[in-house]
Amino acid sequence: MSQTAKSTGHTITAIFHGAGRSAQKTVQVHQAVIAGWTGRDKIALEKHIAELEKLGVKRPASTPVFYRVAVARLTTAEVMEASGPDSSGEVEFLLLQAGGKLWVGVGSDHTDRSVETYNVTVSKQMCDKPVAREFWDFDDLSDHWDTLILRSHIQENGERKLYQEGAVTSMLTPRSLLALWNGGVLEEGTLMYCGTLAAIGGIRPAPHFDFALEDPVMCRTIGGSYDMITLPIPG
Repeated sequence: MSQTAKSTGHTITAIFHGAGRSAQKTVQVHQAVIAGWTGRDKIALEKHIAELEKLGVKRPASTPVFYRVAVARLTTAEVMEASGPDSSGEVEFLLLQAGGKLWVGVGSDHTDRSVETYNVTVSKQMCDKPVAREFWDFDDLSDHWDTLILRSHIQENGERKLYQEGAVTSMLTPRSLLALWNGGVLEEGTLMYCGTLAAIGGIRPAPHFDFALEDPVMCRTIGGSYDMITLPIPG
């Protein structure tokens, strides 16, 4: 599956780590994709579908599903605004094709949950999509991919609380996922969010969200965080 239309582009400045070197680069992103329902473990996938059903979100007709979102929604800002109190984050690993290479990052698919109950595609467009300012070369990870760990925390009642945690084995591998997108090819300038974990204690909003991807084999972590500003809905 692929979409031929591309936007004029959106830039992301980040540090790219690969082959023993690190360099800050600014890359052009022409296409942003949210891959949903990417669970490798069908039991865990059903758990996530069930928790969203409790919020009124309809079951997907098939899995996975690929949603296109505006590249202008991608952000590395540490403060984010959203209309109303019903949006929340979820940690996801990212795939980015840039400079002829596949890179791995981490971000938050922040989503308006009230809109999600009647149209998932529209809900994906309602909020900015935070991206961490670091990426890893996929070639450096491919031989130990299943050891990577996703984790997020929220601020709740003034305390930092674990919100999500688990291995990337919960989601399809990058190659398996991309095979369903475009025959295994992620187009140059495309960034893809690749699925999330069930929330500990249920999906809920929070004034602060932080997210991380840990590589225990190479003893390193990348991540980001942001504060939420809730904009009023006067009517």
